[in-house]
Amino acid sequence: MSLMGHKAVLVRSEEAETFGLGGSTMRLLADASATGGALSTVRVTLARGADGATPHFHTGSSELFYVTEGELQVLVGEDVVTAHAGDLLVVPPHLPHAFAAPRSSGADLLIVIAPGVERFEYFRTLERLRRGEATVEELLASQERFDNHFLEAPTWRQAREAESSG
Repeated sequence: MSLMGHKAVLVRSEEAETFGLGGSTMRLLADASATGGALSTVRVTLARGADGATPHFHTGSSELFYVTEGELQVLVGEDVVTAHAGDLLVVPPHLPHAFAAPRSSGADLLIVIAPGVERFEYFRTLERLRRGEATVEELLASQERFDNHFLEAPTWRQAREAESSG
């Protein structure tokens, strides 16, 4: 990552920390510390039918999803919508949301959280959990730190079950 002048941030593609999360690729682009707290951003590529994030909400930030390719199934409150390439969705604080790729399509998306939260360590914890090097309890204990609060969402569970059996 390069700071240009004292205000601009340039992240070269080859410099982004990248890892896989069960059918997904996560590219850590800029965390809050790099942007003076303005935003945090990652790029996510989901394989067909791959889960992205489980239902959760943020208390202090909005989350922006911009779909660059494919389709994205998204829980927004109690509704499940499909966003297509070129679509933009902004979820305000406290609104439950989740995302995944439908069986019919993968998805490539840019996610921006504003104002920024130091979240790269959260994504690293998810990667360690996937590899069996962290526990669910460790992830749950980090909810306040990363402003990522998990919740039950029957609408989402039903939509994903229908998606996997359809």
